[in-house]
Amino acid sequence: MNITFLGACGVVTGSCYLINIDNKNILLDCGIYQGKDSDEIKNSSFEFNPQDIDYLILSHAHIDHSGKIPLLYKKGFRGKIICTKSTKDLCSVMLPDSAHIIEYETKWKNKSRKKKNLPEIEPLYDVETAKKTLPLFEGHEYNENITLFSGFEITLLDSGHLLGAAIIKIHINKDKDKFDFVFSGDIGNINIPILKDPTKINFSDYIMIETTYGSKDHKNPRDELKKLARIITDTFKKGGNVIIPSFAVGRTQEVIYTLNNYVEKNIFKNIKVYIDSPLSSECTEIFQKYEKDYDKEAKDLLKKGDNPLDFHGLFFTKSKEESIALKDIEKGAVIISSSGMCDAGRIKHHLLNNLSRSECSVVFVGYQAEGTLGKRILDGDKKVKIFGKEIEVNSSIYNLQSLSCHADKKGLLSWIKNFNPKPKKIILVHGEESSRESFKNALEKEGFKVICPKLGEKLSL
Repeated sequence: MNITFLGACGVVTGSCYLINIDNKNILLDCGIYQGKDSDEIKNSSFEFNPQDIDYLILSHAHIDHSGKIPLLYKKGFRGKIICTKSTKDLCSVMLPDSAHIIEYETKWKNKSRKKKNLPEIEPLYDVETAKKTLPLFEGHEYNENITLFSGFEITLLDSGHLLGAAIIKIHINKDKDKFDFVFSGDIGNINIPILKDPTKINFSDYIMIETTYGSKDHKNPRDELKKLARIITDTFKKGGNVIIPSFAVGRTQEVIYTLNNYVEKNIFKNIKVYIDSPLSSECTEIFQKYEKDYDKEAKDLLKKGDNPLDFHGLFFTKSKEESIALKDIEKGAVIISSSGMCDAGRIKHHLLNNLSRSECSVVFVGYQAEGTLGKRILDGDKKVKIFGKEIEVNSSIYNLQSLSCHADKKGLLSWIKNFNPKPKKIILVHGEESSRESFKNALEKEGFKVICPKLGEKLSL
């Protein structure tokens, strides 16, 4: 079996790996590059012929893992997309939404190009193409043994990262090849609301694992959630709003869950929380559909009749007009909006209206890739450009990093230590180079054999 590393090597976006075995071509993930990693050439092309791909095994629905699927289809892919049932449902709304954003951004780029007498460019893909990919998705349950073809069997295990997110365990049983290979996808943080902790695995010959936080350790997520409550209380006392840039799927639902808990305990009375993202609304409905995948705490709340994703004072904006009306709210509101890295979507409007106000707070609850607006704000830029306007950053800026849905260095190491005996090799991907190197050093101190592949490198297992 050969594996070629086609994305997320030395960076945290663009997850894509090609497996060649027995004249079959299998992709693991097909993600788009974002932030500083965003590259028009990388995002608009493939290092293989999409028509030759037999299967795509998708770890989860986040766009840096799934966002190039419509382009894959556009260029001729007609194979099966294997994932969990909830990932299939999430992609049914996330991929068309991604297409909508791409079309919108292309429209603005073409306005600028027209002024410079440059030819128009086409969007990477459109909404119609994104929708055409959906019949190719084949949803499966966690822990189900799936035979793709003779001698190639996979099992999708709960990674604790996102609803439906999976660790992909591959069992090879061919004449010359007999071994297990585990692709971690994105490993989740422990003690995160709603989601179960990552599945422990005790054997594999080879492991390919993400290293997003391979050089950092998080604080206790529960402590960070208490800090969020204090931030909201203090901001309201100052007469401001709390703006939370949040990923529409996963993080938004976790924040809703947390705020529901505080409302139930009467810590917040008459609070008004606005979810200003149509995609967040759709994804929240999908979350409610898959209650069977919740952790014990969330299931116990449901048994008591408490829907953890709903409470008095929670509002989902439905129309563009409702979204625009939020600019008239000067104080006492929590506005949760996407995108989580502030590079697109309605969040930019809320930052435009609140970022310069010293009585307001902006709370980051997820990873901010280099080069994004969110990262610039987080790094302390005193002025940023939003829709061409230069805005002063006067609001209080908070980073609740421990709410990340990615495991930290300690969590990744703990997960790997479940494997006994030690795997033959551990392959590190999906992390900035400094993060990969730090985690490589930590693993080697524990006696593991580690590889940090370069983009385009091919490895024979």
